Amino acid sequence: IKMAGDSRFPDVDTDESEKSEEMEIVVNVGGVRQVFYGDNLNQYPETRLAELVNCLSGGYDSIFSLCDDYDPGKREFYFDRDPDAFKCIIEVYYFGEIHMKKGICPICFKNEMEFWKVDLKFLDDCCKAHLSEKKEELEEIARRVQLILDDLGVDASESRWKRCQKYIWKFLEKPESSYPARVIAVLSFLFILISSVVMCVGTIPDLQVVDAEGNRMEHPTLDSIETACIGWFTMEYVLRLISSPNKLHFALSFMNIVDVLAILPFYVSLTLTHLGAKLMELSNVQQAVQALRIMRIARIFKLARHSSGLQTLTYALKRSFKELGLLLMYLAVGIFVFSALGYTMEQSHPETLFKSIPQSFWWAIITMTTVGYGDIYPKTTLGKLNAAISFLCGVIAIALPIHPIINNFVRYYNKQRVLETAAKHELELMELNSAEGKATGSRSELEDLSRESKEGPFYSSRIKVSHSDTFIHLLSEEKHYRTRLQSCK
Repeated sequence: IKMAGDSRFPDVDTDESEKSEEMEIVVNVGGVRQVFYGDNLNQYPETRLAELVNCLSGGYDSIFSLCDDYDPGKREFYFDRDPDAFKCIIEVYYFGEIHMKKGICPICFKNEMEFWKVDLKFLDDCCKAHLSEKKEELEEIARRVQLILDDLGVDASESRWKRCQKYIWKFLEKPESSYPARVIAVLSFLFILISSVVMCVGTIPDLQVVDAEGNRMEHPTLDSIETACIGWFTMEYVLRLISSPNKLHFALSFMNIVDVLAILPFYVSLTLTHLGAKLMELSNVQQAVQALRIMRIARIFKLARHSSGLQTLTYALKRSFKELGLLLMYLAVGIFVFSALGYTMEQSHPETLFKSIPQSFWWAIITMTTVGYGDIYPKTTLGKLNAAISFLCGVIAIALPIHPIINNFVRYYNKQRVLETAAKHELELMELNSAEGKATGSRSELEDLSRESKEGPFYSSRIKVSHSDTFIHLLSEEKHYRTRLQSCK
């Protein structure tokens, strides 16, 4: 970036009596020249451009502490910075806020603002959202790379039990780590399917048997298969709990709670069957056991552990609460209005099926959701017209929020693929730098990044880089080579 003044611009040895407000400063950023006036720049005296107004009186040392070069003949200051970002940053002197143009990397733009000493509070809220999203992506890439490095690394100072825990955790939680781990993941998936199929088949009357008291119960063969599946789930959960690095986080995780709900009913019903008869009536025990056996449907959610598609769908639904709430609001209003109208219009018919407005809610629900169950239907002309309008309104209400939900799913799915690819490329680049003898501290750097992202600002204040560095400050001051994380493009 280059700054120059006109014929009135004082030289380094100029008279200091000229007021800074009357000065013109011409800034040339990558060949793009901009003219500023001292009164505009002094609105924000802590910025770099404002400091240029008074830097000439301090001599060349003061000048070169602020810019990359200075030409006293042309009276121009040179800065090797991004001109596109600079055009956005100077808006603060005219409008009091900054908007980031499309196509500019948010992280690089933040670095440019830090160089020009412009506070982030002047950045518009919409642009801050893009910056936060990019930070989260880089943190996720660093976390994934760190996890891979932890799996590859072996700490000789760890005890044998710690190494065994780490091996079991990787064996059960990370199928991509080895071929046996993939086999275990496939077996776990098959046990979930078998257990779900057995639960459904066991309700077929022809496959049930009658006990001595005349009650129907599951076939002993199906019961044995169910017991084997529960034994596998129990062993898997216990091993994962023992090898977990953070047992409290493990126990409170949603998917692990689902695992407990899938296992617990079997043991509770077994306990009630053998011990409950002594404490309560046999009929009460059977009802309790039957209610607990229904909870076995929770095991179908275990499939989400082995399916990235289900995980993506879950995340998309979580991000779409606003759209889902809008859909429910539309339906609730329509159900109330059309059920009341239907009840009123059908009262004149002697064989009306609309006995009350609450009873009409059921008809409005199945009509607006296009189910059309048919147990309740209008018989008058006005009632049929009301039903047709409610059907059309239901189609519109359901169709409106669907597009944002689909977009959330596609966006998250593509983002996960990009992050996975970026993590692999980062590892490849680290391996290449290591082969060249330049990346001996990569692992400690990623650990520092992970720690800094949890304990404080995303960028460490200990890191020192030159004014021309527009990449992400991930490496320590001893490291000056770039990685894919630093380019962030």
